[in-house]
Amino acid sequence: MQNLGWIAWLAALVVFGIVEAATVSVVSVWFMGGALAALAAQLLGANVTVQIVVFLVVSAVLLACLRPFVKRFVSADKTATNIQSVLGKEAIITETVDNLRATGALKLEGREWTARSANGSVLEAGTVVKVMKVEGVKLFVEPACAAVE
Repeated sequence: MQNLGWIAWLAALVVFGIVEAATVSVVSVWFMGGALAALAAQLLGANVTVQIVVFLVVSAVLLACLRPFVKRFVSADKTATNIQSVLGKEAIITETVDNLRATGALKLEGREWTARSANGSVLEAGTVVKVMKVEGVKLFVEPACAAVE
């Protein structure tokens, strides 16, 4: 009954494997290596203190040596969201933009958006504008010719 420490290390190895499989980035593979090394130490007859030290050292070495390498090849590419993709684009005002009256709309890429003037000026329907900022579902715009200056 005393020599069942291998079950604890095997269980740790499985748990770290499940955690690794459940995440989208490499987070616990280092600890899997440490648990595997500690399991080997236990099977070779090392005491609990040595097993824990082996686990910690191997995990730390794997983390320090392999993380920069893995991070370079397993980086999640960031994709611009729809909101980020509208910044800087030109659109046409479909409803007069008046910040004081809280009115205004524009059409951008076939979609209607609530519009507000970035500088507070009234923008008439038909004006070509450039999207300067997004807050919630409101696009803050300036006349396209003013945005270029």
